[in-house]
This record gives sequence, structure tokens and C-alpha cells, in this order.
Amino acid sequence: MAHPPYLTAPQKLTTMPPGIPYIVGNEAAERFNFYGMRAVLVVFMTKYLVDRSGTLAPMTENDANKWYHLFLSANYFFPAIGAIISDAFWGKYNMIIRLSLVYCLGSLVLAFDHTRLGLTLGLTLIAIGAGGIKPCVSSHVGDQFGAGNQHLLARAFGWFYFSVNFGSFFSILLIPVLLDKSGPALAFGVPAGLMLLATIIFWSGRHKYAHIPPGGKTFLRDTFNAEGFATLGRIAIIFAFVAVFWSLWDQSGGEWVTQAQKMNLHFAGIDWLAAQIQALNAIMILAFIPLFQYVIYPAINKVWALTSLRKIGLGLIVTGLSFLVSAWIETQIAAGLKPSIGWQLPAYALLSAGEVMVSITGLEFAYTQAPKHMKAMVQAIYLLAVSAGNLFTALVHVFIANPDGTVKLHGAAYYNFFAALSIGCVAFYVFVAKAYKEKSYLQGDEPAAAA
Repeated sequence: MAHPPYLTAPQKLTTMPPGIPYIVGNEAAERFNFYGMRAVLVVFMTKYLVDRSGTLAPMTENDANKWYHLFLSANYFFPAIGAIISDAFWGKYNMIIRLSLVYCLGSLVLAFDHTRLGLTLGLTLIAIGAGGIKPCVSSHVGDQFGAGNQHLLARAFGWFYFSVNFGSFFSILLIPVLLDKSGPALAFGVPAGLMLLATIIFWSGRHKYAHIPPGGKTFLRDTFNAEGFATLGRIAIIFAFVAVFWSLWDQSGGEWVTQAQKMNLHFAGIDWLAAQIQALNAIMILAFIPLFQYVIYPAINKVWALTSLRKIGLGLIVTGLSFLVSAWIETQIAAGLKPSIGWQLPAYALLSAGEVMVSITGLEFAYTQAPKHMKAMVQAIYLLAVSAGNLFTALVHVFIANPDGTVKLHGAAYYNFFAALSIGCVAFYVFVAKAYKEKSYLQGDEPAAAA
């Protein structure tokens, strides 16, 4: 029996679109893969990396953090290319399915080859795979909504982000244990299996999605012209500040892990592994999403109109404060107290609060501010902000390195630098945000009036 043709427009509903659970389930499994692998990457490079003969050949902490951020930068750079191919030629669904297979292959390479060659090849394939997935998945969420249920869009993005942290929480707790007890083969192999599961889940919902057709030459003509570049440039100015947030946030998987290795890891009656502490972020996000949506935002709105742009500005300040906590921890380490890992708790609380205000808001902002034919392209511009933030952090590690292996900027001074960057940039952001005129575009609708 032949299957019905794919839907090419959102269904006229007033309820949640039927394809959303498949996209959310896919995202949970894929994020298990990514965050589990990411959680142990610096530890793997500094403790488990081998040469061609199988002899241990680990990197220094500064080099490992540099390559960690370069990988993340590439991981969020390739989506710019993927978005063009998706919106012009393949469509979002085909792009996600095809590049998910490349992603799976990269995960398998990491599981079987623990040399620098295997590390480079595996991470490169994952970054290319991410180029097809990342610019399309969140915009694919938005494509399921029309005029009748657009009021549920913010809730869907909230659940989408919930799934990200649901998957990452369990992987961050499990994968460091697998690395510590069983080695990198199983630690990278389990995430590879979850990535395959993610692909199967997404494929199984194919007849429930609205498959927005690619724009072909029309998309290329409408995007790469004066008006298209003006739209991208207008939004990119805001995302330049979002890049600062990601420069700090992604250090929770690198620099904060190496800081944790120098702390007392016995906390709350449990002996933690340094890489597991990142799970605090995931569990806090799970709690903070409803807290902010139903309590904190409405309370602030009663005294101050809380627009998307204002949420981002507040998030930058709060994120900077988290690095002041990290700087204080470094002063304790330098003084010869081995502080409890519990002191990272307030740092993660502030970082997670900043993430709710900047990242979730940024995802929705990127979708609603993009004209219909540029949804994935603007998501790619958002992801370029993540890439730029990580590239900046990687370059900091390049410039602070001394020939003898020491670094020019270390300890509390390193964290104070990034705290000043995040808080200080808000002085410029205020003027940019005031000048920005918001518009809202949804599938099947004309743009809403400027805010």
C-alpha cells in the first residue's frame, strides 16, 4: 500500500502539531550523543590519546582546550553551508536524514580509533554532520506551526530545549563513568548508538511533518541580494553579542572541567568525576525553563516590559557573574586550599540562568525574525555566533601560550577577563537593541507589525 505524499504546509490546527514529539525525541537522543562525547573530550585528549603504536601521547591542558573550542567552532560553522543546501536544494527533512548518517560515521570513528588521526577524522565528520542537522532541526520545529497554533510556538521551543537538556543530563553522568571504568571505546561507542537511534526516531515521523519545499534558484535569488544581505546583517548584529555568551558558556565543558580536576570532588556524599559536574547545567535547565516561563518572566513583566532583546542583555550580565565565581574558586586553588566541587554550584546556577535568557530566546528570535524562505539560513547565522564565540576562546588559548608550555593569562585573571567581556559588552548592546526593530514571520503568514 502506497504511503500518502508528504505534507508541504503546516496543518490547520489549534493544538500542538503531531510531528513535534518525533522531533523532540530525535533531539533528546542526538543531544545524548553530542553532550556525552563533548563531556569527556578534554579528559580524553589529556589522558587517553595515543600515538600510532598505542603509546600514550596526551595533550597539555591548554592545547586540549584550544582544540576543544576549535572543534566546537567548526561544529557550528558548517551549518552555514548546510542551510544554503537545505533551503535551496534538499529541504530540511532530507538534509537532516542524510547528514545524520555522516554524523553516525564520525561517532563510530571516535569509538574505534584513539589516535590524533582518529580524533581529527571523527570530529571532522561530526562537524560536517552537524552542518546538516543544526540549522534545520529547530527551524523544522517552527515549520510545523501556522496561524491557528502559533501561540504554542514558544512552548514547543521550550520543550525542544527541554529535550536537549534531558538527553545531555543522562549522558554527562554516564559517559564519564564509561570512560573511567571501560575506556574510550565504550565511552564513544554508546553515544554513537544513540545517534543511530536519533536518526531512526526522526525518520519514523516523516509522514507527520510539514515538509516545506526547498526554494531552488528563487531562494538563492531572494537570499543573496541587497534585501537578503540587509536582513542577515540586521540580525547578525544582535548575534554578535550572542557570540560573547557562547564564548563563556562552552567553557563549562573545557576549562571548568580542568578546574574541577583540581578541586575536592567528594560532595554530597558522592565521589564525582570532574566531567560529570557539567550535569548540573542540564538539571538546572530542566528546572529553570518552567521557573522562568511561568514565574520569573511574568514577575519582571509587571514592572518592566521584558522583550526578547532585553532577556538577552540580562542573560549576558548573569553569565558574566558566573565567571566571577570561577575566578574566586581559582584564588582558593592558588592559595593551596583544595576547595569543594560544591563551589561550582553557584557558578553553574548563574550560567544556566544566563542560558535560559540568551540561548532559548535566541533560538526563537532567530526563527521569528527570519522571512519564510530564510528560516534555516538565519538559524545558521545564529549558529555562526556559537562558532565565533568558540573561535575567540580558542584564539585566546593560542595567544596566551608560552613556548615553555606555561600561559600568560591563568587562574583568576583568566576568568575575570571573560567576566569583564560578557558584562562590559552590554554597555554597547543596549544601544544596538534600542535601535533594532523586531518583525515576526511565521509559515503561511505575512510579517507581523514591527514592535
